Amino acid sequence: MTRAAPALEMRGIRKTFPGVVALDDVDLTLEAGDVHMLLGENGAGKSTLMKILSGACRRDGGSIAVGGEAVEIASPRDALALGIRVIYQELSLVPQLSVAENMFLGALPTYGRRVQTDPPCTRHRRPFTRYRRPGPFGPGFGILNRRALREQTARLLVDLGLELDPAAPVARLGLAQRQMVEIAKALSTGHARILVMDEPTSSLTAPEVSQLFDLIDRLASRGVAIVYITHRLDEVFRIGRRITVLRDGRHVTTRPVGDVTVAELVQLMANRNLTEHFPKVPAPRGAELLRVEHLSSAGRLFDVSFSLHAGEVVGVAGLVGAGRTELARAVSGADRFEDGRLILDGGEVRFRQPADAIARGVGLLPEDRKSDGLVACLTVARNIALPHGRRLARFGVVPPGAEAKLAEPIADDLRVKAAPAQPVRLLSGGNQQKVVLGKWLAGDVRVFVFDEPTRGVDVGSKVEIYNLMNRLTARGAGILMISSELPELVGMSDRVIVMHRGRIHAEFDRGAATEERVLAAALGLPHPVPSEAAERRRVEG
Repeated sequence: MTRAAPALEMRGIRKTFPGVVALDDVDLTLEAGDVHMLLGENGAGKSTLMKILSGACRRDGGSIAVGGEAVEIASPRDALALGIRVIYQELSLVPQLSVAENMFLGALPTYGRRVQTDPPCTRHRRPFTRYRRPGPFGPGFGILNRRALREQTARLLVDLGLELDPAAPVARLGLAQRQMVEIAKALSTGHARILVMDEPTSSLTAPEVSQLFDLIDRLASRGVAIVYITHRLDEVFRIGRRITVLRDGRHVTTRPVGDVTVAELVQLMANRNLTEHFPKVPAPRGAELLRVEHLSSAGRLFDVSFSLHAGEVVGVAGLVGAGRTELARAVSGADRFEDGRLILDGGEVRFRQPADAIARGVGLLPEDRKSDGLVACLTVARNIALPHGRRLARFGVVPPGAEAKLAEPIADDLRVKAAPAQPVRLLSGGNQQKVVLGKWLAGDVRVFVFDEPTRGVDVGSKVEIYNLMNRLTARGAGILMISSELPELVGMSDRVIVMHRGRIHAEFDRGAATEERVLAAALGLPHPVPSEAAERRRVEG
């Protein structure tokens, strides 16, 4: 019996940019129905390889075959015609439009008429039928056919097993539901043979991840070949069938998932042994830096109280929508709150804007670094120096070279793989995150608010960030760390507070915090034994 041709074969792919070899003789093979995990540190070449596959970037060498036939992918249009769909980490939905309108955006059905089939020609050797959009005076006037839109959307949603209201505005959907709409959108324009997913679970909670994985299983069972890019190694063993590891733009290995261990994967990606994923170094607990008392904000936060001491990492757990990010923004001056108090170094403060918080030594690493933490068109040096312009200025003007002088030692300390004069938009996700961290290391910040500090960051860079947290607490800083990764919270926190529907539902000391207990509290389930930390907070408050 003849073996079917692979869904995709990329052989000897090479790509260079000025002064950098991004890909050097890289191979990737996908079988129909394969869930293929593409792994590597930030800057390993994963994104460049997928950009070549999607037509966003031209290769300098190598060959590509789809279904056994050699192809040229010169543009995204070519990739779409070949059944290649890419879902990027940053979703491309229009929040104001409905689910249906987003799914068929750019190909919305309109009232029109069927055009007479063209006569046979020597090129096609058979008649073909096309639909012509009605002109300004043609039948229907190009008006949206809402009935056809609803029917097409409902048919596709049922086919994918998704329970979504086609008329619901995307702005009202949760993050997991938006991810499902993005997938449905990718599959709406014809038959998808190859689906690329880049960090699809980076902002999803555990139940939402399970929902996404169920959909991936259904797609794979229908023969769709899936390339799955992730930095979460537990996902590799949960849904992956084969893995390909890239390092420094080169192909390292391709193996069945069952043939490798977590330790081997880390060594293959980083070319070094990371003996401990969460290298927590406890620091002496010092004076109270921050106290939050009865903080409330209409519809978002309800009577939230906790404290943060010098040398301490307080983790904040909870499902999406529990109020974690709203708490981070209120504490750091990004959002105002209606009731309650913030006490910093023993005195009450009221931040009107982030600049007030920065001036008092409070720095926020936001959840969305691209939108809220960086100015992508500016250089590494200018981004690091941005919060400190007033300190650097002389008579209202920042002297030439002052920003680079401030930023260079910090970028070196954080091992940012970029020159200070390089635009931030050209950096990998891990290096961008280091630049955001660098802004606060350049100033006199003692209270750090980290919202998803390792989102979209590779294993090696995660450990570097954890070691930085150890250094910060060792010198007397306090860290409020929000994370959707339970192993990270349990592994790096001295205490964990768990939020549910805008309130603190539970609190655990380091010894009492387990993934199971934290998750149960995040779901709003009662925990039978009050933790020592919660009892101490009750007595103190």
